Amino acid sequence: MIPAPTLTTERLSLRRPDARDWPAFRDFMLSPRASFFGIDTEAKAFRQFAAELGHWDIYGHGMWTVTLQGTDAAIGLVGPWTPPDWPENEIGWMIYPASAEGKGYAFEAARAAIAHAYGVLHWDTVVSYVAPDNIRSAKLAEKLGAVIDDKAAPPASCKGYLVFRHPRPQTKGGAA
Repeated sequence: MIPAPTLTTERLSLRRPDARDWPAFRDFMLSPRASFFGIDTEAKAFRQFAAELGHWDIYGHGMWTVTLQGTDAAIGLVGPWTPPDWPENEIGWMIYPASAEGKGYAFEAARAAIAHAYGVLHWDTVVSYVAPDNIRSAKLAEKLGAVIDDKAAPPASCKGYLVFRHPRPQTKGGAA
């Protein structure tokens, strides 16, 4: 297993996902809140979760499980997602329990993941693919400073999705 960095923010820890995160992922994917992902069976959720785990071993990076600092319970999944059929490197996000929405966790975790993508992975660009009716994710992308790139194409499996392009984070003294 490839070691993965753990990112920490003011309130969150982002760690490599593992088997203990399966129940929270499955329950979220089978809920109406995850309808944008098109996963409607436990078997499809299992395959997607296995892909999340395998992404780390194949590419050396992937989405992190998001936990509140001091706990180990998964409240979401945020970070790099670069399967071979994706036209560009993506930062994706999902927060599992409805009770965790509206608290800024997705923003905090995504901001850390974007900084990691630019600063550590040395990506030249970062996008997020958002279903057009996923208003909460679109607003989050905009809050992160991303703008819609009408010239960029989403993955074929995400036909009609909006492509949000994220700016490079600024650091003291210049660009990241």
